[in-house]
Amino acid sequence: MVERTQAEGDDTSMSEEDRRHWDGRYEDSEVAPFEGELSPPPLFAEIEHLFPTSGMALDVACGRGRGAVWLAQRGLDVFGFDVSPVAIGLAEQHAEDVGVTERCLFVAHDLDAGLPPGGQVDLVLCYLFRDASLDEAMVERLKPGGTLAIACLSEVGHGPGSFRARPGELTDAFGTLDVLEAGEADGSAWLLART
Repeated sequence: MVERTQAEGDDTSMSEEDRRHWDGRYEDSEVAPFEGELSPPPLFAEIEHLFPTSGMALDVACGRGRGAVWLAQRGLDVFGFDVSPVAIGLAEQHAEDVGVTERCLFVAHDLDAGLPPGGQVDLVLCYLFRDASLDEAMVERLKPGGTLAIACLSEVGHGPGSFRARPGELTDAFGTLDVLEAGEADGSAWLLART
């Protein structure tokens, strides 16, 4: 069970502009409820077997909680955080709909302030969000033998653009870890590595 001591309450330092932007995106989107067993985030579908099935996980920029709920269904306790309180509300509802509320804790938190405080975890998931200033903090949050799963938009197969990683950026940033799988194609980059 996820303990409330992991993060006490909402972070009030979040960028108002970021919060408004993402709240608007989540309020305006048609969000279908999760049903049944969830699949892994698409860029990790082929390597799902390399993800842990127990322990504690962080879901960085969790959005509406799809990755967190999938991890909870696998047997992990998950602490998810996102700048958008609207997304956090959707994540909490999805965890309840799927029956994993006791395994999930969701908190609004501005990542411009860094990761929320807390101890080391077995897995850090960061899906379709990239902020290189968090790289070191994400690695430091991993227990020995912990897993980092990161995926983001990429210039590879797409070209330059806002928030797109340059070719080789993830392997350059996390090459000191034991990289299990990594790839870049079709405008996406992903990496799964262990400490």
